[in-house]
Amino acid sequence: MVHGGSVQLLCLTADSGVPLFCRGTARQLPFSVIGSLNGVHMFGSGQDVLLSSCETERGGRVVWRVFHDSVMLIAVSGQDTEAVCEFQLRRLLDNIWNCMVLILGIDELVNVRNVERLKRDLRLCYQLIDGFLEASGEWMGDVTHCVDCLLPPQLVLLQEALDAFSHAAESEFGCLLVHGKVVAATEKWWRLAPQEVVLLTVLLRSLGGTACCDQPVFLPQGSPTVPHRLLRFQLLPGADVCVLCGPSPSLQRAEIELVGRFWRPLMEILWTCLALKDHCLPGSVTLHKDVLGLLLINRESSRAISSVRSAVNPPGAPSVARRWELLRLFFIFTVKRYFVQDEVAQRQKRESLQEEFALGFSHQPIQCYMVTEECKCFGLQTPHYQLYLLMPFSVPTFALRPLAARTLSTLTATGF
Repeated sequence: MVHGGSVQLLCLTADSGVPLFCRGTARQLPFSVIGSLNGVHMFGSGQDVLLSSCETERGGRVVWRVFHDSVMLIAVSGQDTEAVCEFQLRRLLDNIWNCMVLILGIDELVNVRNVERLKRDLRLCYQLIDGFLEASGEWMGDVTHCVDCLLPPQLVLLQEALDAFSHAAESEFGCLLVHGKVVAATEKWWRLAPQEVVLLTVLLRSLGGTACCDQPVFLPQGSPTVPHRLLRFQLLPGADVCVLCGPSPSLQRAEIELVGRFWRPLMEILWTCLALKDHCLPGSVTLHKDVLGLLLINRESSRAISSVRSAVNPPGAPSVARRWELLRLFFIFTVKRYFVQDEVAQRQKRESLQEEFALGFSHQPIQCYMVTEECKCFGLQTPHYQLYLLMPFSVPTFALRPLAARTLSTLTATGF
């Protein structure tokens, strides 16, 4: 888990090493430390060596990345954060760069005309950046780069209302979120890059409890130079609807004329969705009693559902908060070594991160399990899905595979 207090993020200009901001710690790093981190990278560049990461003798990690020869981001994890691996720090730097593009646009970052002005403008990104630094628990999108979803009991009615609302708001991009997770979205919204949707959901969560807002945003992949308007309306505390649109409609007109007309009749269904919370699954889905938590990724659509069952508490089972952390750690462990994603596969070949027994094999593992002092974990991969399960230590190891297969069948029957 990446915490703002354990990982420090530095942003500097790539050519001169001028610090732009430092986040993730209450205490500003000494200028000498910042200068040393920048200097060692610049020295390597001068020797035609790309310094991308290193590990300290005490277990800390440093990861460097330069974007568009303009901005350098450095992530530093302390010696007390053994769980924070290079995979997480690289994902973090990707997310932070895209946060900056989302708010400021790529032109402002690539063509730096005035460093002091850029420093001031970057303050607009702090709340969103802190959202990624403090990512935890029920939101997995920062590491999976898949969209966190929630399966509602009456999706058809919600989808129809969202499509009609988006059309009335002169937009083809609409999304309904509950507890920061996507419940329904228009067809064009799903065509956005998954990481863009993750960014937008984190942005919406960071906006807090305001009734409505009108936020200009750039899409890092789809529209990095031309901003769109992101209109967001709070339907209930924890339930929000948003659209990406052009100059019209005005925020006031959309709030007064459209929100009540399309969403007031569905308040009861929205309250039902809010009650799902950590479960994320409708009551019609029955899981085995030994499933403590799960993460299911649809590999084709880059959508994910994660759930921790707070009502299931066998003796010795980890707490609800710890289950969320274990799910995250098991995903990272598995994706680094076994269920290799395309972007990670090439890096693994270069850095030999795979287990020794796996080196030299051409096939892709489809199952793995882990036994810890707290619980047992099982991972299952098919051409279309990845499933990660947490189960009590009391479950026999030989029973993990059939239980996972049964759970996957139950979940995919929902049409996810």
